[in-house]
Amino acid sequence: MKHDKIYYWGGIIALTMRVEKINNICNLGTGTMGFGITLVFAIAGYEVRMFGRSDASIKRGFSNIKIALDTYQKNGLIQKVDVPQILGRVKGVTTLEEAAEGADFVIESVAEELAVKKEVFAKIEKLCSPDTIFATNTSGLSPTAIANVLEHKERFIVAHFWNPPHLLPLVEVVPGKSTSQQVVEITKKLMVKIGKKPVILNREALGFIGNRMQLALLREALYIVESGIATKEAVDAAVKYSLGRRLSTTGPLESADLGGLDIFYNISAYLLKDLSNSTDVSPILKEAVEKGNLGSKTGAGLYEWTPETLKNIKVSRENNLIEWLRKDKTI
Repeated sequence: MKHDKIYYWGGIIALTMRVEKINNICNLGTGTMGFGITLVFAIAGYEVRMFGRSDASIKRGFSNIKIALDTYQKNGLIQKVDVPQILGRVKGVTTLEEAAEGADFVIESVAEELAVKKEVFAKIEKLCSPDTIFATNTSGLSPTAIANVLEHKERFIVAHFWNPPHLLPLVEVVPGKSTSQQVVEITKKLMVKIGKKPVILNREALGFIGNRMQLALLREALYIVESGIATKEAVDAAVKYSLGRRLSTTGPLESADLGGLDIFYNISAYLLKDLSNSTDVSPILKEAVEKGNLGSKTGAGLYEWTPETLKNIKVSRENNLIEWLRKDKTI
């Protein structure tokens, strides 16, 4: 990416940048988020260098990309003739030097650990051009804390894709304390160009929007089970067949307006006192983790998971999300 002019004040470099000048993407990570983000950019026509720590990780990344492309093709989201071109835009690399070459926009999806992310960005900033934008896909860590190791903190931002990133449209764009407004706007425009639905936070907050809402719902769901109000199956069914369907069209604040704020005011007056306001981890969650029951990846969590039940629910979720992708394209 080239800049038209460079201005200096207070030791900060401000660049006249445009989203149209972004051509090359550096994607750090080949896991669940990494391969999906790589795919989204490649489908949108960008050249992507996908960094993995080993040839094996690169191979896994490409394997998952091909599986996702096959799913897209079977559902009419892309044509068979597009597949070779999309794959041709992705280059797997195992060194940061290769990953940074020509990068206009860097997006990171490495381990969700502050120290790891800081180490990666401290290294790659030294390898990139003065106008490269750096983004992290963290699901809730502070962008200000991560950017602390950078010389040019104004070029750092959160672009939090939701999992699975190639099927869900939301990207939370979160500035740190030093992030320039210019970088916020360019990142937002870039997300729109790749077909995403970006939302910009006014300021950083742990968990951003999505995970704050998700954890609030999970806390109450676990509390209902702990209190003996209902079974876990009843809780999940209640959400899937009511809130889950309605919230896909109207968010919580729109739903409140449609339902009548007087109604929600009256409900709040008596119900909020009875909801969980615990700041401790749920005993159910704590016990499961201590026993090593971490969910589908260990075969048991809040539910028991067999290969068959896991496959069925993943297929069901994927089909539902693809149907929404189709609807998004017609809106």
